[in-house]
Amino acid sequence: MEAVKPAATSSSIEDYVKVIYAFTEWQDKPISSSELASRLGIANSSVSEMVRKLKDQGLVTHRPYGAIRLTPGGLTLALSMVRRHRLLETYLVQELGYSWDEVHDEAELLEHAVSDTFIERMSAKLGHPTRDPHGDPIPGADGAVLVPTAHRLNELDAGHAGRLVRISDDNPELLRYLSREGIGLDSWLSVAGRRPFGGALVVRIGQAERDREIDLADEVTASLWLRTEGTHPGCTLSE
Repeated sequence: MEAVKPAATSSSIEDYVKVIYAFTEWQDKPISSSELASRLGIANSSVSEMVRKLKDQGLVTHRPYGAIRLTPGGLTLALSMVRRHRLLETYLVQELGYSWDEVHDEAELLEHAVSDTFIERMSAKLGHPTRDPHGDPIPGADGAVLVPTAHRLNELDAGHAGRLVRISDDNPELLRYLSREGIGLDSWLSVAGRRPFGGALVVRIGQAERDREIDLADEVTASLWLRTEGTHPGCTLSE
């Protein structure tokens, strides 16, 4: 896939296909109109109108009250925009000193303005990275995407352990919280158990016996993806 950004494509269309793609990147469930409206922060009626436009342009398939899916052409455009966004986020962090909770909105603005040449030179400058600051895979210029095998932390039972490979960037405050707690990409986490009566998930940070445990709310654990590497024999819920 070449980094295609058709001249006639509006920034709104680019945003739509990017969100549709991102919704299904880490899970198989397709996006609905109401979910798309929620993620874009706009009214359902506005989404319905734009989805009709996307369908007319051959970028999505959709039937009334059904799921929205990208066509091959829509996927090509989406991957191009995802590549732009994630390379820009990476550049802002690595070269300009932004923190990982600051880059999303900046990248949203820049991704529609820069040229394909700029994007490819930026990729070369960064050494052609394969993931952004939050662990999301950066599509290659040919459209290839390598999504690591990982599970949401809130779906894992006690004893599972592994490296943190993806952190949702939907909530900047959550990213700031994780930074304060010393949790980032490639952190080793072990699931120790859950507090009684549906309480917080207890997670051990690090692999040493004396590494600390932390209680994480469901909102946090649903935003973390772990590449599991077996079970941790010392991972038991502390009294």
